[in-house]
Amino acid sequence: MDTRFSNIADLVETSSEPPSVAVVIDVMRAYTVAAWAFAQGAEKIVLAESLDEALALKARHPDWVALKDGPPAPGFDAVNSPGLLRSMDLGGRTVVQKTTAGTVGALAVKGARLVLCAGFVVAEATARLLRTHDAPDVVFVVTGEDGRAEEDLACAQYIARRATGAGTGAAVELALGIRQGVHPDDVALCLELDRFPFAMVAALEDSLMVLRPHAMP
Repeated sequence: MDTRFSNIADLVETSSEPPSVAVVIDVMRAYTVAAWAFAQGAEKIVLAESLDEALALKARHPDWVALKDGPPAPGFDAVNSPGLLRSMDLGGRTVVQKTTAGTVGALAVKGARLVLCAGFVVAEATARLLRTHDAPDVVFVVTGEDGRAEEDLACAQYIARRATGAGTGAAVELALGIRQGVHPDDVALCLELDRFPFAMVAALEDSLMVLRPHAMP
């Protein structure tokens, strides 16, 4: 398996066609939040292209749960915080998620044959799914801080090494507090390794990019 790492801008500018397999990384906090949403019972997550689209989807489907980055805002039910989301009952609900980097990265590779979204909490399950697909090449999309987020690159490298069977070495030691979250537990929750036994697969469904959990044995 050949692996390469890209940020969103470079991927959009240099790719004449979508990658075969893409793994979109957003540790803090989109795909940690997504994993917690599934753990709290969400059926699926719709990745919105804009705040306006998220609100429009919420207006058409009042029972859906809309969440965004930053402070609370009218029309949204939650913010992008695993610390807050872990206390919500999302059993059978659809979540609409719009974030600054993570959802943008997934939409940028929506034409790929397989799109996985990941953070540390689903790292091992993601690596195992990559191994079962035996993909010849994989692009890891490092989304945070225009591709400079240390925790996203660290997670991408960790998953890549696990997927190829290489040792993880010391992995990555990230100091708690490198970023702040809405909830005081957010950073610790984002850096928790392999909390959940599922990967997260995104695919187009009726023109919407939809993320669903994929249980790994």
